[in-house]
Amino acid sequence: MQVRWNYKLQPNKAQQALMGEWLVTLRKHRNYCLGERKRGFESNNQDSEQAVMYGYGSFCDTETRDEYGSFCPLSCPVIKHGVLSSGLLKTNKPREDKKTKEIIPAKLSWGNASDVQSKRTTELRHENAYFARIYSGVLQGNLAKLDAAYTGFFKHERGFPAFRKTANFKTFQYKPGQAKLEINRASKSKRCYSHISLPGIGDMRYLDSRTIPIDAEIGTITVMKEADGWYISVLLELAEELPPCAEIETVESAVGIDVGINKLVSLSDGSFIENPKFATNKKIRRQLRIRQGRVSRKVKGSKNRRKAGIEVAKLHKKIADKREAYQWQAANKVVKTADAVVREDLNIKGMKSRCKPKKQKGRFMPNGQSAKRGLNRSISDASWGDLFSKIGWIATKAGKPVLAVNPAFTSQECSACHHVSKDNRDGEKFICVECGHIDHADTQASRTIVKRTNFEFVSTRRKNLRGDFSKVTTVRHDSAIRGKRDQGSNRTSKAMPEKRILGTQLELFG
Repeated sequence: MQVRWNYKLQPNKAQQALMGEWLVTLRKHRNYCLGERKRGFESNNQDSEQAVMYGYGSFCDTETRDEYGSFCPLSCPVIKHGVLSSGLLKTNKPREDKKTKEIIPAKLSWGNASDVQSKRTTELRHENAYFARIYSGVLQGNLAKLDAAYTGFFKHERGFPAFRKTANFKTFQYKPGQAKLEINRASKSKRCYSHISLPGIGDMRYLDSRTIPIDAEIGTITVMKEADGWYISVLLELAEELPPCAEIETVESAVGIDVGINKLVSLSDGSFIENPKFATNKKIRRQLRIRQGRVSRKVKGSKNRRKAGIEVAKLHKKIADKREAYQWQAANKVVKTADAVVREDLNIKGMKSRCKPKKQKGRFMPNGQSAKRGLNRSISDASWGDLFSKIGWIATKAGKPVLAVNPAFTSQECSACHHVSKDNRDGEKFICVECGHIDHADTQASRTIVKRTNFEFVSTRRKNLRGDFSKVTTVRHDSAIRGKRDQGSNRTSKAMPEKRILGTQLELFG
C-alpha cells in the first residue's frame, strides 16, 4: 500500500536561502526545456535564430530510432516526442553483422527528447554556476516530470504543459535512495525530532509527527515550500495490504449522504455534520479583507508588500489545514456508519460556472452572477470534491464500496411514494404534496439517494419527527384556505390540500 506522509522541516537560514535559489533555477530549467520542445514542435526549427539548433533525419526507424541523412519530413515521429540538438548527435562506428557477416555502415543515432535534454542539462551545469549548485538527481527529476507531462499531452490525457510562474512552482524531488532519513525511534513521545540528509543542501531536522514503520520502503522524497515554512512529503510502500472491497450483493446496510452548504453532510440516519465555513464565516472574511487591504496599499515590488502577502498566504494555509483536518473526521464518521456509502455524482465544476450573459439592444443586463458569486464561494469553501476523495480512501482501507448515483431531483423526490415535484420542498422543510410525507429536506434527500441503489439503512438511531417539531411544516385551517403554508416569516403561495396533510399527520404522530 502506497501512502504519502508530510513532515515539517527545520532548516537554518542558509539552507532556506539555498532551497529558494534552487526553486528559481529549476523553474527556469523547466521553462527552458519546454520552450525548446514547443519551438521544435511548432516550427520544426525552420529559419531559427536560436543558439541551439536541431536536425532531423530524412528517414526514421520507429523501432530502433535510427536516422539516416540530415533532415526529415514533418511526419517523423521525433516531432511529437521532442527535439534533437545538432551538437549532441552520436555517430556509430561501422560494425559487422554476426549472422550475415556484412559490414553495416556508420549512422546517426538519437534518443528521445528526455535523453537529448538530459545531455543538454549536463552542458548547462558546466556553463552556469547556478545549475552547478543544484544536485544532478534533482535536475534530472525535474526533466522527468516535464517529460511525463509532455508525453501525456500527446496521449490525450491532459493539456499542453504550461510555463510555470513563481507562484505555482514550489517543489523539487529526490529519487529513492538519494535522501537519507535518520528516524528517532528511541523517543517515546508522539511528536519528536528526526533528521534528514538532503544531497546538495545538508542535514536538518524535521518534526516527526508520525513515525515511519521499520518495514516501510521509502520512495521519492518531495521538498515543498509553503507559506509557513518548508515541508517534505515522503512516499512510503507499507507492508500492510488493502482489504478486498466487499461485493455489492453482500452489503447488509448502506448510508446515503447529501452534501450542502448549511449542513456539510446529511446522513440517511437523521444525523448531520455541521459546516464550520472556515473561509466564509464573518470573522475570517473580515481578517482576509483587512490583510488583503494591507497588501494593496504597499508599493508594488517592495519588501513590505512581500511581507504583507506572506501574512495573507499564512491565513489561507491555516484555513486549508483546519478544513483538511475537519474533513478527515467527517469522512471517518460517514464510513463507520454502515457497510456501504452512497453519494451523489455531482458536477461540482458545472455548479460553479458563471451565469450566461443577457444582452439586450447592445447592452448587458443583470444576469444574477453577482448573487451567484457568494454561492460559488460557499461551494468552494465546503470542498465537496475533497470530502468525496477522503471518503473513498477511508472506505477503500475498510473494504467498503462507495457508490455514486444520479443527483437529478434528489431534493424534490419523496422517499416514501417517489413523487417528484418542486412544491415538495421549501427551504429545509419537506412535505410531499402527494402522500403528505414529512421530513427534514436534507435527510429526505439522503434517504432518496440510498434508495436509488435498492439498499436499506439499518439503524436504531433513525428518528421520527414530531408534528410540532420546528423543522416540520404544519398547516392551519385558515392558512390552508388561503393556500399558504404557515411558516412564520417564510410564506409561500404554494397551495396544499388541507385534509390530506392533516390526516397524514394524525396517522403518523397520533
